[in-house]
Amino acid sequence: MMAATSRTNTKSQTVKAFVSVKKESGAGLLTNLVSGIVGKTLVLELVSEELDPKSNSEKTTRKADANKIQEKENEVQYEATFQLPAGFGNVGAVLVENEYPNEVFLRKIVLEGFPDGHVHLTCESWVQPKHDSPLKRVFFTEKSYLPTQTPSGLRRLREEELVLLRGNGEGVRKSSDRIYDYDVYNDLGDPNTNIDLKRPILGGSKQFPYPRRCRTGRKHSDADPLYETRSSSFYVPRDEAFAKIKQTQFDTTTLSSGVRAVLESFDAILTNTNLGFESFEDIDTLYKEGFHLPPLKGNGLNLLQRVVPHLIKAANDSQNLLRFDTPEAVQRDKFFWLSDEEFARETLAGVNPYGIQLVKEWPLRSKLDPQIYGPQESAITDEVIESQIIGYSTVEEAIKEKKLFMLDYHDLFLPYVSKVRKIEGTTLYGSRTLFFLTKEGTLKPLAIELTRPAMDGKPQWKQVFTPAPHSIGLWLWRLAKTHVLAHDSGYHELISHWLRTHCVIEPFVIATNRQLSAMHPIYRLLNPHLRYTMEINALGREVLINANGVIETSFFTRKYSMELSSVAYDQLWQFDLQSLPNDLIHRGMAVEDPNAPHGLKLTIEDYPFANDGLIVWDAIKQWVTDYVNHYYPSFDVIESDHELQSWWTEIRMVGHGDKFEELWWPNLKTPEDLIDIVATVAWVASAHHAATNFAQYAYGGYFPNRPTIARNKMPTEDPTKEEWEKFLNKPEQTLLECFPSQIQATLVMVILNLLSYHSPDEEYLGQYMEPSWAENPTIKESFERFSGRLKEIEGIIDSRNADSNLKNRHGAGVIPYELMKPLSRPGVTGKGVPYSITI
Repeated sequence: MMAATSRTNTKSQTVKAFVSVKKESGAGLLTNLVSGIVGKTLVLELVSEELDPKSNSEKTTRKADANKIQEKENEVQYEATFQLPAGFGNVGAVLVENEYPNEVFLRKIVLEGFPDGHVHLTCESWVQPKHDSPLKRVFFTEKSYLPTQTPSGLRRLREEELVLLRGNGEGVRKSSDRIYDYDVYNDLGDPNTNIDLKRPILGGSKQFPYPRRCRTGRKHSDADPLYETRSSSFYVPRDEAFAKIKQTQFDTTTLSSGVRAVLESFDAILTNTNLGFESFEDIDTLYKEGFHLPPLKGNGLNLLQRVVPHLIKAANDSQNLLRFDTPEAVQRDKFFWLSDEEFARETLAGVNPYGIQLVKEWPLRSKLDPQIYGPQESAITDEVIESQIIGYSTVEEAIKEKKLFMLDYHDLFLPYVSKVRKIEGTTLYGSRTLFFLTKEGTLKPLAIELTRPAMDGKPQWKQVFTPAPHSIGLWLWRLAKTHVLAHDSGYHELISHWLRTHCVIEPFVIATNRQLSAMHPIYRLLNPHLRYTMEINALGREVLINANGVIETSFFTRKYSMELSSVAYDQLWQFDLQSLPNDLIHRGMAVEDPNAPHGLKLTIEDYPFANDGLIVWDAIKQWVTDYVNHYYPSFDVIESDHELQSWWTEIRMVGHGDKFEELWWPNLKTPEDLIDIVATVAWVASAHHAATNFAQYAYGGYFPNRPTIARNKMPTEDPTKEEWEKFLNKPEQTLLECFPSQIQATLVMVILNLLSYHSPDEEYLGQYMEPSWAENPTIKESFERFSGRLKEIEGIIDSRNADSNLKNRHGAGVIPYELMKPLSRPGVTGKGVPYSITI
């Protein structure tokens, strides 16, 4: 339908408003609303776009009660009738007042009776009862306006709505509030409960810089007034909470407060939390027979069943099982995780494709202070490498030809080795892993260097391990790989996944709602990419990244996990490197080439994440380009948009305020600047997140392939006679004891399964057209091209996975790389790119 034009009506006219209200069982819209309460209703007021030409003030609104006319399974419809006087002009907004005793979820309003077509208002918002929130809610039509183009009759409402959303920075936030404000991460620890649960405050200091989170205003701790107290629920603005279907899905098949029940239940099941697996057959039993759950106290089993119903299987009247689906890779090849080829391939097509980088300098050297950490020189020498790089006589020649690659977790982790090693049941090294690009286009692991700094009166220890065909060398290589895989798992979860998507996007969510009006075109472009992120982040602070949460319980970094992510933010994160092309160039995985597809030449041609990611990036970039150029034909329109400039300033100065002085922040002066900024945000929230999230169970569901912790040091590091003999006699047992404990492995497997799960109402990239886009013919046409291109990408990726020449994505035991395929069915699928960070 076309929206009404700007023609002023010369006759009075009758207009009907049809209001759709979502029916929510057990939340908000209760039965007394559905059945109706005498004298209670929704009150609507129509607002003209125009000022009164005589008084130059806003025209009087037209008010009417909305009466229920129809009730459907999931929706209640209301109707209101208005008599608009001649000269009222176009309706630009509707004010809504809720006289019912409970909040209602308003989906949309459609106005009928205008000569030029219906007027649509998409609401998708909770409206609080009048007695709780006396201010009327305002909803604008689908037509987008830059601030200077705002119709005169709507300017005050546009400005006042933003003031309300910003709040005044005071008071405790209620669950019904719609206020967006900033705070530091001072709620991860819980010193009130136990001083040992105190954690550093992240953000607001040079020592621990960090992005900002949403302010909750909770009271501060008695034990330390700098900390917020923790509560049973974490505030997010009301419209950021999951829609009911997603909330149900989240409670039953994704993370929720019930995850705490998983932790508590496992504690009850396993009295010895350090108990490991005695054999690989025991590990296989998790998939074949399941994990037997004895009777739990209280409603422990009920909570487990509520959180992970698809994992809990009733065995008989007296027993229940926690049974895991066998990951596809294990089904294809039971011993896939032992393969060096798979170890290397997953750096290009696994769950963390952001770690691998080109070796640009030789010899390798640390940049850390040698007075503190020991000699800077790497123990990986020419002699170690040159015997393995077939076709190249020297390391320098291989580097010149761009044949050497590396996972470098040396300088980032080494300062934490002595801290982590003080914690029972975990250990840590700084590590470097070198790979060689073979003529077949695959990576071959060459060497792993593990380093312990000078500590506890001992000098620095470092050793290089290389692939070995048999005996002790083979087991040492497997143990070294276990340490590296734990390092990569921690880097992936804390940095590639949490920090670089969830955490850094939250300030964008806050600033977008505080500074861009709901009728601003950039708000409407970004909103699908920002929905639900704050809710999942709040739940993360509640059970995943908090003190004694899932990460601290199960990852090698333990209580230093979030502190380490702050160090990574400080040392590694730059906004201008978050677009895929810039990230690839920065890591040496691509160079600019105007004659190559995407303007880039990949250093490794068969790099599945980059191959597929670049075509998705190009599609996003083209869609954003079309959209931005329509609303911003010249640089002066960018510079005169005070909402847009305030948005970008607040993101840099407040949301990422600890880095506001960095010179790499892009300027916002031209349409090209805005295109790059918005495309980067859209990429991070959609495809980057998908690449690091939805294959977590596929690759980590069999935990020997991606252990999250290595519990014991290498047997060659200052061994006692007994330790060395034990390793020589039972090397397999040494490996099993290095793996995560039963409770760590099982808990992580549950979490990874839930994180990898697509909700039934997932909104995938390009699948759904926002109503405001459909309202504008030019934008509608651009979106349809975008959507069509994403459908083409599905076929392109299928064709690539069928190409037997692409070894990194095809072959025996290899899971086809599908993480960049835009669409997915519900469940754990290893594909699908949702618009936003929803899990």
